Amino acid sequence: MISPSDFTTAPSRASRRLSTVIEPGRGPTTATTRGSRTIRRGQNSWPPAGSSAGHQRAGFVTAHGQFHMAVNSATAEAEKARSIGFSEYAERWVAFIRAEPNRSGRKRAIATVRSYKSKVDGYLIPEFEDTPIRQIDEARIRQMTDRLDAIPSPLNPRSKFNGITRPVLIVLMMILRQAAREGVIPAAPNISIPKQEPVRHDADHDEDEDVASPEQVEALYEATPGHWAIMVLFAAWCQLRRGECLGLQRRDIEWHDDGTATLHVRRQLNANTGDYSERLKSDAGRRTLSIPKLMIDRLKDHLRDNVAAEAKAPLIPTNIRGSVPLSNTRWGYVWADARDGVADLRPRFRFHDLRHTGLTIFAQEGATLAELMRRGGHADIRVVLRYQHATMARDRELADRMSDRVQERINAARTA
Repeated sequence: MISPSDFTTAPSRASRRLSTVIEPGRGPTTATTRGSRTIRRGQNSWPPAGSSAGHQRAGFVTAHGQFHMAVNSATAEAEKARSIGFSEYAERWVAFIRAEPNRSGRKRAIATVRSYKSKVDGYLIPEFEDTPIRQIDEARIRQMTDRLDAIPSPLNPRSKFNGITRPVLIVLMMILRQAAREGVIPAAPNISIPKQEPVRHDADHDEDEDVASPEQVEALYEATPGHWAIMVLFAAWCQLRRGECLGLQRRDIEWHDDGTATLHVRRQLNANTGDYSERLKSDAGRRTLSIPKLMIDRLKDHLRDNVAAEAKAPLIPTNIRGSVPLSNTRWGYVWADARDGVADLRPRFRFHDLRHTGLTIFAQEGATLAELMRRGGHADIRVVLRYQHATMARDRELADRMSDRVQERINAARTA
């Protein structure tokens, strides 16, 4: 141990000298002589091995070395992370979002993850490949955006918007923001996300333009290939969404003794996976509807001629009496051809507008907002308020009829 007396007096420079000392069995050591004390350094340095001070010094040296090793390792790992290529990081990101919950604490749906992955595999990885993620800046992203904008719409090549650029850029933004949170890049570059443009509506759009006449609905039915034409009637007169139409099976039609029928909406065809899904747009989407009598005979013919006998056979099969439902993508092409075949139909009339047509006519017949919500499978009354103008028109008609009848009675009483 070092005693305080060892530091009470400082030896003079003359009294300090270095020498090499050779001792039997110990080998050469370098020694410093301070007055009468010799401190050896080297193979057998002071403090003596085995002493308490020796253990402390050895422990300090070991811990100090481990600390530096850890720092160096962390620095190397950080540098490696900052140099990671886009392809590798994007694959890690897909695995991350598949396992981690979203902001609401819920695990992401399989279809959502598949949709993100399709953007990564189909557009982002081919664009960036192994480019270090920290080299992806605003200029590089603008180059990619220009290339994406040049891709024609898969469903309507004449369309100004291809439906590709915006979702791909959104996924890229999510990846880069996660990289910034992890410290891979200092900050995510700014990405100009195109505004979600309406398919055809402008500032002067009149919602009445979304409503087809019964004659136009009939013309659309006639213009659609026979084994798929029933889709038009389900959308217009049962007010179904596209995925709900494609998700129908034979067992969803319940026939009654009086010849009427009930439709049970239980599932939809997922546009991303192509599989049946019992997760409808909302809980209100699961509903039971009366099938209007104007389509009963056509529905019977369709079931007889086009639908397989099994209970789970799709009502809208890809092939006549087939077991595979028609896909959303294939129906998009069928619908575009049918719509273009109706001369007096407003340009770019959407399939979803048939549903709006049916609900508007339903409202004109006096349906309340609650009845419209139930019929359309709406969970939010604010969505149904768009049909209020139709219910008010019906209300005005009934008020005028009441007024006329009352006025007739008053006039008759005066002349009596």
